[in-house]
Amino acid sequence: MLSDLSRQLRQRLVLPLPGAEAHYKMANVERRVNSSRYKIPDDARKGAVLILFYENEGKICFPLIVRPEYDGVHSGQIALPGGGFEVDDDTLQNTALREAQEEIGIFKNDVTIIGSLSALYIPPSNFLVHPFIGILTYKPHFVPDETEVAGIIETDLESVMDERLVSEKIIKLSNGMEINTPFFNIQSQTVWGATAMILSEMKSLLYEIGY
Repeated sequence: MLSDLSRQLRQRLVLPLPGAEAHYKMANVERRVNSSRYKIPDDARKGAVLILFYENEGKICFPLIVRPEYDGVHSGQIALPGGGFEVDDDTLQNTALREAQEEIGIFKNDVTIIGSLSALYIPPSNFLVHPFIGILTYKPHFVPDETEVAGIIETDLESVMDERLVSEKIIKLSNGMEINTPFFNIQSQTVWGATAMILSEMKSLLYEIGY
């Protein structure tokens, strides 16, 4: 199952990606209307996240993390494991692998990267995030970092593909503003913003290959 998906996705990922078209399906109204606000500035910081596929009980799964509550723009949000580029990483792919190892305790050398999705700019934190897709041939034993991860949500691709789990709601931002935004309802958790937009592009590709 996973080997077939890996092969098909690897072939698809070398072709042009849907990018913004797929991102905007899960973007809030303000971002869709004022796209010029989201042009990438010269001082944007580079970062990377990892979508890590593995099999568990006959399903293809991947982990999401719950950010801890803190005084910052992404406090308490659901995210993909990842973080900022460091000079010693050499490549953004290595950033994604290193951060995943640090945050959720996987062994980065066991992960096979099959490709990457479109980069996505996140204005509140001024990060240009590069998503990578990796494959593990076994179910990992997760060890969340105590300072960076408040919890791990193991979800499956069926949940992301299920249109009944996509809705809209009003969300209050850290600056007090409220926005109406699409979200994935995954295990009663609200997955929105950049993470939802990245998953939307992944979802579009899975539709294309007939998943």
